[in-house]
Amino acid sequence: MDEKTSDSTERTRAYNALFRPKNIVIIGASDNLSKPGGKVLKNILDHGYAGVLRVVNPGADSISGVPSFKSVDDLPDTPELAIVAIPAPFVISTLENLATRGTKAVIVLTSGFGEKDEKGKEEEERMRLIADSVRMILIGPNCSGFMTPHYSGKFAGLIPDLKRKSVDIISGSGATVDFIMEQAVYRGLSFCNVVNVGNSAQTGVEDLVALYDENYGEDSAPILMVYLESLKKPGLFLRHARQLTEKGCSIVGIKSGVTGSGARAAASHTGAMATDEVTVEALFRKAGIIRVRSKVEMVDVACVLAATQGHLMKGNRVCIISDAGGPGVMLSDELERQGVEVPILKDGTQKKLGQILPPESSVTNPIDCLPTRTASQIKEILRIIEEEEKESIDIITVMVGNPGMSENDELYGEISRAIDTSGIPVIPVLSSTTTCAGLIQNFTAQGKYYFQDEVPLGSAIGQVVHRPRLWEPSPMLLDYDRQAMEGILSGREGALEPATVKELLTKAGFGFPRQIEVSSEEGLLAACENIGYPLAMKVIGPLHKSDVGGVRVGISQEDGALSAWNDLLAIKGATGVLIQEMVTGIEVILGASRADDLGHLVMFGLGGIYTEVFKDVRFVLSPLAKKECFEMIRAIRGYPILEGVRGEKGVSVERIADYLERLGRLVTDFPAIKEIDINPLKGSGTDLFVVDARIIVG
Repeated sequence: MDEKTSDSTERTRAYNALFRPKNIVIIGASDNLSKPGGKVLKNILDHGYAGVLRVVNPGADSISGVPSFKSVDDLPDTPELAIVAIPAPFVISTLENLATRGTKAVIVLTSGFGEKDEKGKEEEERMRLIADSVRMILIGPNCSGFMTPHYSGKFAGLIPDLKRKSVDIISGSGATVDFIMEQAVYRGLSFCNVVNVGNSAQTGVEDLVALYDENYGEDSAPILMVYLESLKKPGLFLRHARQLTEKGCSIVGIKSGVTGSGARAAASHTGAMATDEVTVEALFRKAGIIRVRSKVEMVDVACVLAATQGHLMKGNRVCIISDAGGPGVMLSDELERQGVEVPILKDGTQKKLGQILPPESSVTNPIDCLPTRTASQIKEILRIIEEEEKESIDIITVMVGNPGMSENDELYGEISRAIDTSGIPVIPVLSSTTTCAGLIQNFTAQGKYYFQDEVPLGSAIGQVVHRPRLWEPSPMLLDYDRQAMEGILSGREGALEPATVKELLTKAGFGFPRQIEVSSEEGLLAACENIGYPLAMKVIGPLHKSDVGGVRVGISQEDGALSAWNDLLAIKGATGVLIQEMVTGIEVILGASRADDLGHLVMFGLGGIYTEVFKDVRFVLSPLAKKECFEMIRAIRGYPILEGVRGEKGVSVERIADYLERLGRLVTDFPAIKEIDINPLKGSGTDLFVVDARIIVG
């Protein structure tokens, strides 16, 4: 067996020990339910763990009918999984004993480590070294536990009944897990695997996502919630989250702690704007993750995903059924804001609806059934929509209150049956959560979920419909000379000279206006004659030319060129002047900045001196597929300017997309490139030229 196969086998064994253990020992178990060891034992027993369960407690022979042993050494065999709930001073020695015996997974519930002080962080490092030495998975410390369909090994918060192939959670916070479940279970969502990592001494959310991906199969949950507080291995997370998305797993994610600016000095516009926030946004989009900002929003999106999971949605068209006009209008407004269609129903559909509803009802879409609606009417409406509009409607929403003119139990029953049988996803909004509390509870007890308000529903539908897509970059680009670029970059370090920048980008397929570098007055006049007036002059040396007054444009004669020459050479750090053909038209910026082990962030936005003022930019992780390039171009607020306004000629979006694709390939092929700014890329139509560019290597 080679090393790679051996490692894969060990990881599978560790995964099974953590998620499907046949043998569990609780170290520190007791009958005291106010202690983690007592509570976790009760939860495992109450939820029917079918494997071998033992406990370690030197003060008892058995606890709750479970055999108790004095120490780990006294156990009759090696436990696959150990759950540790003992005082902090005894954790290290216990971990050493478990490692010696060959235990494959350990969950440390005990707190008082890295979250407390520096000494605690040192203890966590000792734990990691012990676990790593024997390829043991270590969860925690300061962890509330794990819940899987095989065992409910969690001591705090809600312990729901777990349902296979429902929703999984991987979280960096145990409390957040509980808050999410409280809201989700109340709304009717079910869970399968619920896991959190505590202080992540060894295993973080990224590592669990990797394990999850490696063991993902047909029986796995189709929806995964991920909550991240830290992201120490972004490349690992991206790779496995993207692979999960490719396998059909829908991921909804939150990353907290992204409002601080990046802790690095950047020499380019792109680097200065590549903050933690834009990096996380780009990472989530590249992985196909639906990014949300709150726990409630996470539950909302999960409900829509659960409703649409088994359906082949062809588009973003919604049919709204309500028993009041106001909610239908509010949902229509929100869907329109989200870019989701509420199409007018076919004439034949409207005619059939008109035959079962009062004349004063609305049958166009939204369908207003009026407060007099009955269960049988709702049943018929749902049937008609499915039969008549199956090719033109992708989601049906049913919004009902409690007008008191008929009982809601039969109505909820019809909605429940439609959720199970309709060929079009049906999502309910049940607004009367006080007067119909008991009926709604019965509704969710049948495994159904609901929204309380129509606006969050509209927002969640928008997020699901417009979720990030995965695109693959083209395997080759025309006029892209990688071999030549490799030679140009060989041995280079720091900021490249303008001539080298031009040579490199030209080999990548970028177009430049005519330009000449000069270092003497005689060379200046010859270059001006060669380029022809009017022209532009730019200082060579300083990185940010505009910031030091190092750019002169519209120079139309020799006297102006000589005057500009003297001014530019007087700038501190000036080593020469670049003479360049004048280019007119629209200015945009293209850039790239290295982002740890994620690769490079590629940026696009409106260019020139206003780039950092308006920050109307979009970032995508390299390499870029052509469709990603079009998406980022159309995502900026200033996109209409590119199309041309008030009689001005626009620029070719196809040409910009081609340049973005080339830039993404360039930084992917040559990761030594630290930062690139092409600012501006300027022109009109397909005649777009690199007017100014800087590249930093190293």
